[in-house]
Amino acid sequence: MQGVIFYGPPAAGKDTVTGALCQLDQRYTQFQRLKAGPGRTAGYRMTSEEHLQELRVAGEVIWENHRYGATYVVDRPQLLALLDGRVPVVHLGQPEAIEAVKSAVPAARWLVVYLWCPRPVAATRITARGTGDTEARLRAWDETEPIDADLTLNTGALSATEAAAEVSKCLEAAKRME
Repeated sequence: MQGVIFYGPPAAGKDTVTGALCQLDQRYTQFQRLKAGPGRTAGYRMTSEEHLQELRVAGEVIWENHRYGATYVVDRPQLLALLDGRVPVVHLGQPEAIEAVKSAVPAARWLVVYLWCPRPVAATRITARGTGDTEARLRAWDETEPIDADLTLNTGALSATEAAAEVSKCLEAAKRME
């Protein structure tokens, strides 16, 4: 079992690089977090707060965070389903979330990739999205701590295709070393 964790601030290219990675190799698939609340729906499995509470009670929530007036959850059932024959790409923005995901499925080999870009690049990308919450997203960008990762990529200097190729190459190298 293998998985990829894309960690980074808003507008670092997590969605775009994931799309390129999925085009490169159909084994990759984006893990869509559960989301309850307002805002973007693309890339999420929209749900209710009641459903999230049921998952909490059942011990099926691996990671939960709150931002932009919404709740985002990495749930065990979906993650395990994707790890069975696929390579899920999980998007995270908090360092503690990385360890939570890795600990939840210790049998999986996780490649942690730190995607980032310079703040002016992020600001341009966020503005282009037109979500109306530019300041909140730039605050989140400022609050996202850099990490030591298996692979660090500046998406302001690489195309999504180039970044995806680097991720795939690194994951394949790790697989050969097992």
